[in-house]
Amino acid sequence: MKDINLASVIVAKRRGKGITQDELAAYIGVSKASVSKWETGQSYPDITFLPQLAAYFNISIDELMGYSPQMERTDITKIYTRLASDFATLPFEDVIAECATIIKKYYACFPLLLQIVRLYTNHFMLAGTQERKEALLNETVTLCERIQAESDDVQLSKEAVLYQAICCLTLNKPQRVLDLLGEGIRPVMPEGVLISQAYQVMGNFGKAKETLQIDLYQYTMATFQGLLKVLQTNMDNLEKAEEAFLRATDIARNFNMKRLNPNNVILLYAQGAHMYCANNFPEKAIELLGKYVDTCVEGFFPFELHGDSFFDLIEPWLNDCVEVAPRSEQIIKESLMRDGLMNPAFDSLRDDPRYQRVVHKMEKFIEGNRHCASRSGKCPLN
Repeated sequence: MKDINLASVIVAKRRGKGITQDELAAYIGVSKASVSKWETGQSYPDITFLPQLAAYFNISIDELMGYSPQMERTDITKIYTRLASDFATLPFEDVIAECATIIKKYYACFPLLLQIVRLYTNHFMLAGTQERKEALLNETVTLCERIQAESDDVQLSKEAVLYQAICCLTLNKPQRVLDLLGEGIRPVMPEGVLISQAYQVMGNFGKAKETLQIDLYQYTMATFQGLLKVLQTNMDNLEKAEEAFLRATDIARNFNMKRLNPNNVILLYAQGAHMYCANNFPEKAIELLGKYVDTCVEGFFPFELHGDSFFDLIEPWLNDCVEVAPRSEQIIKESLMRDGLMNPAFDSLRDDPRYQRVVHKMEKFIEGNRHCASRSGKCPLN
């Protein structure tokens, strides 16, 4: 991560030109003592000298000051990971204050701003009051608008629009969502197929295969999520909801969803349990909640997206697009318990011993890993 470091830049550039402090001082019109203080960091050049110094060394003023408004990709990943962890361990407002400082410093680094948007979107619910949650969501929308308006990166702009739509939906502004994404149903443009064909014509068959796999992976995930949405919106229509559930179950099995995206699997189990519980089938609901907990305990952590024997070319793309989990593991675990297993939709099951055993298994898993982490700093999951 680059920062302002004028002193070392002046030293390096002066020595690179092979001149003395006396010669630089004479050119600028100051004393040798002044140049010496600049190079040792005891003082800074008057602002009016900066253009003259930059011109003399044939660099920009930003380069002279050792400053870049951009942050390297690896640094963005590191800072995102640290802040996500801080949300789990430090006071919420302290972490938000640090995020605000980073935003001001790197207001033109749009990849970083998008990661701050991700952080805010995944952690706003930790704010103390509803008013504070809404304020943070509105701040997130403002960041998205800036990325969309100012960034030259088309993909960043698209992602910013999607996050903005998510925030607007949470803020109960459905018309704004439609304004952002469009109200009409448009045919899907097979961009991935066309790109793959282009690579094939060029003779780059490896890239053609990789592009097709990535395209199919994305469509599979989109279809699965669409079925979950059909399930969620038809809780009052058991026949329709169960059909969506069964079709999603088939996709999960046929496409090895437990490895590709375990989060999709637990969403399927949770919503299926909700469906059966709402329609007075407690045995089926508890069975699915048991599968929900088994998936959380046995294969969910550490949370990562993977390819498999069929999607064997997508790992580099996944690593590039999805660098880290949006929240810390501890926050995710507590969310899985609170928002999933302890959802008010399952209140009718509270006194059932089978349900209580499922809850106890999840509690034991969370508590055991919390103790392990506190002792060693890390705890590999069994």
